[in-house]
This record gives sequence, structure tokens and C-alpha cells, in this order.
Amino acid sequence: MMRSDQILATVDMIQKENLDVRAVTMGIDLMDCRSRSCAETCRRIKDKICLHAGRLVPVCEQISEKYGISVVNKRIAVTPVAYVGAGFSHADFVDIARALDEAAGEVGVDFLGGFSANVENGTSRSAAALMEAMPDAMAATKKVCTSINVGSSRYGINMDAVAVMGRVIKQLAEDSSDSGGFGAARLVVFTNQPEANPFMAGAIHGPGQHEVVINVGVSGPGVVARALERKLAESDTPPGLHELAEVIKQTAFRVTRCGELIGRRVSSVLGIPFGIVDVSLAPTPKVGDSVGEILRIMGVDAIGAPGSTAIVALLNDAVKKGGTFASQSAGGLSGAFIPVCEDAELAKAVKDNTLPLEKLEAMTAVCSVGLDMIAVPGSVDATTIGAIIADEMAIGMINSKTTAVRIIPVPGKEAGDFVSFGGLFGESALLEVKNVGRSSRFMGFGGKIPAPINSLKN
Repeated sequence: MMRSDQILATVDMIQKENLDVRAVTMGIDLMDCRSRSCAETCRRIKDKICLHAGRLVPVCEQISEKYGISVVNKRIAVTPVAYVGAGFSHADFVDIARALDEAAGEVGVDFLGGFSANVENGTSRSAAALMEAMPDAMAATKKVCTSINVGSSRYGINMDAVAVMGRVIKQLAEDSSDSGGFGAARLVVFTNQPEANPFMAGAIHGPGQHEVVINVGVSGPGVVARALERKLAESDTPPGLHELAEVIKQTAFRVTRCGELIGRRVSSVLGIPFGIVDVSLAPTPKVGDSVGEILRIMGVDAIGAPGSTAIVALLNDAVKKGGTFASQSAGGLSGAFIPVCEDAELAKAVKDNTLPLEKLEAMTAVCSVGLDMIAVPGSVDATTIGAIIADEMAIGMINSKTTAVRIIPVPGKEAGDFVSFGGLFGESALLEVKNVGRSSRFMGFGGKIPAPINSLKN
């Protein structure tokens, strides 16, 4: 039985501390939509998505109103399209993207993820056609998100695919120059991409899942920040870091419970299985909803100062422990996100030159994702972008963790200039990228970075 103080604490989390369910994501298997013709495949895709997701948005809104917990985004994740469209052409993949976008529009979701492929051990003809089609597919759609898994701890890193992604990111940014290159924000490059993940732009409905499933992503950096402030205010002597870790763990427990409640109610009303709850401190540009603020509360006067990486490691671990203790269904990316543009405090640290790209990369070694929503000068070439991706993928491969890159080369702007994407996507000064153009010989080798020795676990 919950005590009255726990109930009141949860009410405060919702009303005063920016607790929300960041995303309810319906995963849908599209493998049975495959047909000999692209037109028939597109028709089947739209029909299946509309059949299963037609009630998703109104049900989420109904449950949100009943429990007083905001559901910020309603989303869909589908089978990686490279599988569904195997054998189709570049133009066919663009048509599939349009069909996905039309279906997303009809059911009213915010985003749809899964225009994706897995190429960590090699690139099939289908995956190559999808990657080639990415710029045209993103230009033709508004709600479709795309991702590519180029590496894994088991197989290594496909450097040929990394090079292609560098070029694709540049093209996506240039094709959307009127919005500051925002097209690149709809692409994530992964190592060790999770097969069930409610967060965009990397959500997919991977193999081994239910036909249709509900996954939930909960956030709450503001809740954690306020809990830490209370602990510090109540303590006569400064608490140890282990005590602060315990506060974070207990707070993550309550946040996870709230998210699972919403997810299970949605799945019950829709009559489909519940999958995972991803408890991640995913910030927003809103004041008081920042992971960067937590770093300052925990003792660094400037984000990026020595100690920042250690704090992120503690934070990430405590969130995972609280989430897994709260739910047997905890999964996905669970941990702490550090998306620069989407976090007002991190963006300010970039503007103040206390958080350079190199320190940010170090912090990604211990957070739950990687270089996320990073705006860089539009003059940074595709080869350098590929090398940045390779560095981040290596961190994930060696450490057997998920890492990702969502980088936006902003056309016509340079380091220190400002870009705003609006809404949850936020704004930031552009990060300086040092030694631009000095990695071309490395990227020119291509081939594959072999898997580490710790991949031999059988």
C-alpha cells in the first residue's frame, strides 16, 4: 500500500515538476504487408497501420485526462523498411515512405519511425537502396523518421555504411536549409540499436516482438532535479554522492511506476500487449526540465567542467537501477539523454564554450545514447561527419552499449552562430568541430572495423 506522503509526492511530480509520459509508441509488424508490387505493398501498409493505430491518439488522450499525466507524443514504430521492401528500387522506397507518412497523418500520430536498415555486418541491396533513397524520402514526408544501425559489439562497424551516412546527413541538411538543416534531425545512426524503443528518431519494431505492442517512454529530469534540491536543503551536512544516487534511484522508481500505469491502461483499452517502459531522463527546452541542471545541482559550476562525465555516469546508473526495480518491463534506452538542442542548460553551456564537442563525446561514453541533436557548422564536410560517427560508434562497440549520432550541419552558419528548430527540438549555438578535413585518409580505407574480442561470448 502506498503511504500518503508517497501519493502527495507523486502529485507534486505531475503538477509542479514537469513529470510526463514523453511517448506512447505503438509497434506494428509490417512483414505480412510485403507484396510483389510496391503499390500493393503501400496499400497494405496503410491499411494495417490505420487498422491498429486508428484509436491510439484518442485513447492516449482519454487515459491522460483520467490520470492527470500528460502524454506528450503519440508515435508509431514499424518493422525496418529495408526488410519490408526487399527487392524494391530507390523510387519504390520513396513511395513506401510516402505511404507511411500518409498513414501517420490519418491516425494523427506525431511521428512514425522505422524507415530503417541494419547494416552492421554488411549492406544488402535492399539496405543500399533504402539508404540511397533517404534524402528523397525525407524530403517527401513530414512525420517519418529514419535510422541506420551501422555497428554492433558482435559484428564490428561497417565503415562503408558510415561513409554513406556522412553524405546522406549532409544532403538532408542541405535539402532543408530553409529550416536550418532540420531534415538531418530525423535521422539517427546507431551502434547496438535496441529493437524496442519508444523514442524518436530511432524507434523501430524489431524482430522477435509482438504483432502489435505498446511501448512507453517516460521522462522526468525536472523531477530528479527537485528531489536532489530537497535532499541538499534538508541535510545538515553535505550528503555523499552515494546518498544522492539513492535519491535519484528512488525518484526513477516512482517515475517508472507512473509511466507503466499509463502504458498498461492504454494497452488494455486497445486490447494489445504491453511491451516495455523506457525510463529515460529526456529533457525539453522548458526551464526546469534539464539534465544539465542536474549536473549543476550535483556540483559542477560549469557543465563540461572536470567531474561532468562522472556525474553523468552516476546519474545514468541510478536511473537504470530505479527503473529496473520498479518494473520487470524496463527496457529500451533507459538512462540519461544529453541532446544539446533539446536541453536549455546544455545549449547554454555550448554557447558559453564550457562544453566542447570533445567533452560531450566523453560524456556519451557513460550516458544512455550518444551525440544527440548536435548542431555544427554547415561547412563541415561529409567525410568529417562520417569520422565523428565512427568515433561514437566505436564507443558503443567496445563498451557493449547503445550509442547514436544525430548531428545537424546547419547550412550557411558557423561555430558560435545560433539555430532554433522550435518546439521540443529546441535551439543552440553551433558547436565548433576541430580538425575539419583531416580524417579523409582514415575514412578512405572503408571496409570494416572488426568486432572486439569481448564479442566472443558463446
